[in-house]
Amino acid sequence: MFNFLRGATPPEAARRRAESWRRRLAEGLAVVSPGTPVPDLEVAYYADLLRRELPEDAQAAEETPDFDDLDERETAEIEEWLSAAGVTVPEDAMNAGLAPVKWMLDQLLRERVNRGARWLRGQTTERVQQAVVANLREVEAYSTWPDRRRLVRERIADTLRGASPDVVIAHSLGTYTTYETLHANPDIKVGLLLTVGSPLRVPTLLRRLDPGLRDGRGAKPAGVERWVNIADVGDVVAVPTPLSAVFPVDRDETCDNGLGSHGLGGYLANGLTAAAIAPYLA
Repeated sequence: MFNFLRGATPPEAARRRAESWRRRLAEGLAVVSPGTPVPDLEVAYYADLLRRELPEDAQAAEETPDFDDLDERETAEIEEWLSAAGVTVPEDAMNAGLAPVKWMLDQLLRERVNRGARWLRGQTTERVQQAVVANLREVEAYSTWPDRRRLVRERIADTLRGASPDVVIAHSLGTYTTYETLHANPDIKVGLLLTVGSPLRVPTLLRRLDPGLRDGRGAKPAGVERWVNIADVGDVVAVPTPLSAVFPVDRDETCDNGLGSHGLGGYLANGLTAAAIAPYLA
């Protein structure tokens, strides 16, 4: 939802995103590994495929939803999401004049401020609500709407085969779609899979994952040599942590990106990202 560029064709949107994200990646590399060349980025753009209209009509305007727009089923799934992050609903939650999910989010944000996520002191709850709802609805679109899963996987696989990258960086819902795509296409070889801001352990997303868990564990895609995961301490989409509790990541890292903890730009500019990818860029 936040990556959708209205009025741009998918190739145009991919190019614009690549230019913007390359600049943020350069920031981190300049600090951690001066002199390391900044790679050109190829973006697998598929935000148009997760709109309510299929591609040719996908430029229609949509409002950005928040918790006030949830139906009963979605509310229950958000409650489960926030519960997985460690928040419980007290019996008197409604007495505070807030819906339970809003109360739960407020408690989670307060907790993470105390744990040192500086950006949350100035970040609006509305923005966080929008990110959570967007991820929930996009994974529903991806996993339940006719042909969307196939179309998204095909676009990601086509991009990977065309670029043949040593490093794949997947963010937010992209960690979910990339995980599935790599499993569905074991011929695609990747030296490093770097997942950032991943909601792979969110219960409602986990239940829809293909392939599903076996004995409570996920599996590393056959073509992936190394898997590193990074989650910001204030990122309420990347919960619960650590990802390695369920998935066989080789290294699990936490960071504090400051303002805008879930945004891809902050992750790309972080030194942990630069340190992870630098050996593959020499």
